[in-house]
Order: sequence, then C-alpha cells, then structure tokens
Amino acid sequence: MNTAITEGRPDAAVIIPHYNDVTRLGRCLDALLRNDTTDAEIVVVDNGSTQPLDDLRARFPAVRFLVEAEKGAAAARNRGVRETTAPLLCFIDADCVPDHDWLSVAREVADRADLVGGRVDVFDETPPPRSGAEAFEAIFAFNFRRYIEVQGFSGAGNLVTRRDVFDAIGGFVNGVSEDREWTMRAVARGYSLVYEDRLRVTHPSRQDWPALRVKWQRMTREGFQLNGTSPGRRLRWGLRGLAMPASAVAHTPKVLLSGKLDTPGEYLRAVATLVRLRCLRMVWMLRQSLGLPI
Repeated sequence: MNTAITEGRPDAAVIIPHYNDVTRLGRCLDALLRNDTTDAEIVVVDNGSTQPLDDLRARFPAVRFLVEAEKGAAAARNRGVRETTAPLLCFIDADCVPDHDWLSVAREVADRADLVGGRVDVFDETPPPRSGAEAFEAIFAFNFRRYIEVQGFSGAGNLVTRRDVFDAIGGFVNGVSEDREWTMRAVARGYSLVYEDRLRVTHPSRQDWPALRVKWQRMTREGFQLNGTSPGRRLRWGLRGLAMPASAVAHTPKVLLSGKLDTPGEYLRAVATLVRLRCLRMVWMLRQSLGLPI
C-alpha cells in the first residue's frame, strides 16, 4: 500500500463529505488506503460533526481533514473540489466501502465519458435474519445502472468526473437531491454519462423501518423539489403518488424472483415493507401535491 503523494501535481482527488459517522468513515478510509493512492490527494470535508475526529486524523496522516461550515453534502463536496488541484475528481460517501482497486479503475475508465458512475452493492451490518428494511434494500437499493442508463443521472457516492467538467457545470446545489440534480444538469448540457460495473463500492443497508422511512421521506422531498411546483407539475406528482400502491404489486415478482434473500421470512418481510413504503409514499406525494408538509 502506498499512501504518499509524489512531488508535483496529483492526478486524482478523492473527496469524501462527512457528518457524525466516524466509525463508517474510518472503515471507508481503511478500505480506500488499501488502494494504490500514489499521486492521489484524499480529502475528508466535515460538516461540523459533534463526534471528534482526532483519532482518525492520527490514524490517517495522509488524509486531509477540512471543516465546511455550510451544512449539506453539496457544500462539503464543493469545498473538497476547491481545496484540491487534481484533474480527476473521485467522489465517494463516508459510509461507502470502496473495492481494493476502486481508485485504479477510476483512473482507467475516466476517459470513457465526462461522468462515470459505478456499482453500489448493499451489505448488512447486523447478523441474520434480515429485517424488512434490510431485505427491501438488498433488492431495491442503489440500482446505479438503471439510474444512469434509463433515468439519466447518477449518485455521487460512487462518481468520477474531470475538473474541467465540474468547472463548466458549476457546483452541487444544497436543498435538492444534489447529486441527481448535478448529473442531470451535466447531461442536459451535453456531457456524457456512462455506467461502469467495475467501479465498485458497497454501502450498508438501512437496518430498520425508522431508518428506511427517514431515507425515503428525504428522497420524496428531494424528488418533489426536482419535479417543480407549478399547478401542472403538482397534478402530475399527485397522479404518480396515486400509482404507488399499484407499483408495489408490480414489483412484488421482482422480490420473489430476486434470489437475493435467504429465507421465506425475509421474502415475506421484503414484500410487506415494499407495500407499506409505497402506500406511505402515496400519502406523502398527495400531501405535497396539495401544498401540505410531509
């Protein structure tokens, strides 16, 4: 393992936003520094965590730790870009675990397109059997191939781009789904976005219903912001909300035929969570379409 940055300009910058997730950040950095980080600058941009970072600073002297006062991953990522100089920008989230060759693959595939999004697999942090939330996430979480190839956006938990592209597009925007908005903005400007299966990280599944509910409530708020608030767009959003229960029925075969779960109980809990979540999203979306909070 080589964690030194050679003299001269580094060729890659790894930017990690962080807030109050020290254990997972340590796991991320442990895995990252098993990569070949020669000529790479690694920056953690903390959003003013109340959890101390002193131990991590001592464990990872090759990593720069910055503090960004403006809250939100968008501001943290933007600060990381400003504080680095490398032409290649590699974004990863603090709770993700990169593969041993993640950085090498990032360098290798960077010329494929202006933006390259990778694969995100889910792992459980609790012993089996899976809860309903964990079973649901094992099947439905982080389908980056579909995000990129069908929906035209990528998450920033596993994203590679160039500094000149970032400078041309401008920074991430707080208050919306910042990675989705940024990549869609880039695509709308004519920049290319591709999926690369070899660019791999893993992400912990949500362990229980409250954690899954918080995730999807946030995503529903962000989706509504991107949808727009004109009367026509509110109507369209409401109609999409009414279709949520039907989508649960349509996606039940995906659960039952996935082969990703281990016991009949896990399959049953996954289907129950699917139905419960889609019905709740219907309520949220209808409230949003009527101008009510969720």
